[in-house]
Amino acid sequence: MAAWCPAGLVAVAAALLAGIAMPASFAGAADAQPPAPPPSSDGTSIDQGIAYVLMLIALVLTYLIHPLDASSPYKLF
Repeated sequence: MAAWCPAGLVAVAAALLAGIAMPASFAGAADAQPPAPPPSSDGTSIDQGIAYVLMLIALVLTYLIHPLDASSPYKLF
């Protein structure tokens, strides 16, 4: 069984302290930057949403019409 090593514990504690202190030291530099502009839409997401809705309507209509064709007395194929 491995013996307890205080040097390893000190190294882990130092790494944790550095991990906490380093981002805090850079926080002042991040506050000086101007805020990012708000996201803007160029219309592509709206077009894509409309396309998805139309495809969904086409899929629903296809599944609604298909049973009517299958039960028809006429043999089309």
